[in-house]
Amino acid sequence: MLKPLSLSPSFGFGDRLGLATSGHIASVKGTKFAPIFAQQSVRENTRTGRTPQQVMDDAKRAVDAAKWESAWGADADHLKTVDDIPPFIQAGYTFFTVDPGEHVDNAADTDSVEALKQKVASLNWDELSALYLSGDGEQTWGRFEAESLMRATVKYGRAIQHAVSMFKRLSELKETFDFEVSVDETDSPTTPLEHFFIANELTRKGVKFTSLAPRFIGRFEKGVDYIGDLNALDIELSKHAAVTAHFGTYKLSLHSGSDKFSVYPLVAKHWGERIHVKTAGTSYLEALRVLAKHEPDLFVKIYALGRERYETDKKTYHVSAELNLLPNTDDLPSLLEDFHAREVLHVTFGSALSQFGVELKAALVKHDDAYFDGLKAHFGKHLSLLK
Repeated sequence: MLKPLSLSPSFGFGDRLGLATSGHIASVKGTKFAPIFAQQSVRENTRTGRTPQQVMDDAKRAVDAAKWESAWGADADHLKTVDDIPPFIQAGYTFFTVDPGEHVDNAADTDSVEALKQKVASLNWDELSALYLSGDGEQTWGRFEAESLMRATVKYGRAIQHAVSMFKRLSELKETFDFEVSVDETDSPTTPLEHFFIANELTRKGVKFTSLAPRFIGRFEKGVDYIGDLNALDIELSKHAAVTAHFGTYKLSLHSGSDKFSVYPLVAKHWGERIHVKTAGTSYLEALRVLAKHEPDLFVKIYALGRERYETDKKTYHVSAELNLLPNTDDLPSLLEDFHAREVLHVTFGSALSQFGVELKAALVKHDDAYFDGLKAHFGKHLSLLK
């Protein structure tokens, strides 16, 4: 049944081709996770040439064929403006991820105190300072002093207001829905204290949000494992979990969750049931793995195009692959295990689908058993580590 998933532990499966849902269903069956089978952002729809309705229809077709009877959701991902919302409402989406990242002031982390004072003058500083500087003793996530509160206010104040506006518009168009606020695609991490500020302000302003996606320390790049200090992340995730437990009304969301195998045990340890994980491009990479094994000529063309388009297509992603570090090999499937090749292939999916989409989908239909088995195994690994 398509419906809001509320606080159930959940897992989002992005499907850029419209052919992966049967494998997603097989992998999530029997786990604790409520699945989101239709998940696409405006950016992804633009690059794949699909509409929100087409994404929904492809997911529903697979759900019906599999006779899936449990709850499942549909995520309108990374919505940036109120004008992005209506097509997803009309298609029946149940989960709305709002991305106010363009309203985050990343300079707030390094601004001088004088610059901060000038900026907070227009952000209701008197009310906020009275609220946050008169609290009890320090919590697990820290305690605000005047300067740290100014930085949080400047950094996230306008982003919070934008999220409020998006929530109000959604509430006018739809009665019940899951609402997620995502600040993961920003230049600097969200500290646990800033997380507290965001959650408290959203709550104070009447936003009923199901999940919150902070920007965690380290690098959560697309389609590859975590890059950073796992011990430091372990400590940080526990503090973020403490903030979430303090409010008790929402779950934490891990974006760019694809292939973060070293992180999943930490997430499971600290977040427990209050968890949402979002994946997207890894299903596309599994499609390319099928091509590498069974349709090598087509894979070679897509890989060549990826190398050509990478420097342009990567501009809207946080990735660090370098073209000069791509392996020189005739073992095509091994490229799907290489950090640099995975990122190059991942972020150039729009260019690949524009030029080779018909051929790629036809090849996957031809080798549908291989694609199904690959997805089931790949996501089975994800979900087993999140128990």
